[in-house]
Amino acid sequence: MAKSDIVVTIKVREADEVARLRQLYQALPPKQLALAEGLIIQAARLRVRLDKLWAELEEKGETEWFTQSEKTEPYERERPASRTFTATDKSYQSIIKQLNDMLPDDEVDEDDDLSEFRP
Repeated sequence: MAKSDIVVTIKVREADEVARLRQLYQALPPKQLALAEGLIIQAARLRVRLDKLWAELEEKGETEWFTQSEKTEPYERERPASRTFTATDKSYQSIIKQLNDMLPDDEVDEDDDLSEFRP
């Protein structure tokens, strides 16, 4: 797959995720929804990045054997993608919490699609 095809695929996935999140948070008052737009876009980017990182971790694992030279014994270490996944997931969860906290209290329903994000 060419690099341009990958970029297009990522943009399409991000757009789909933005649309999904907009639907979930459509209950926000108009002014808050306008403020939330940046959070929604960033959450979509992070979600696509998380999916990509997760696929890599599933394929290659969370650890790898590493050595700095042929003269030293290799040791098992956490793969950089694993650390990146953890940091990205933390950012994503933080944004989702901010968005959930913006919802009006009467919109909180334990059976809705957002309940998976609520503590």
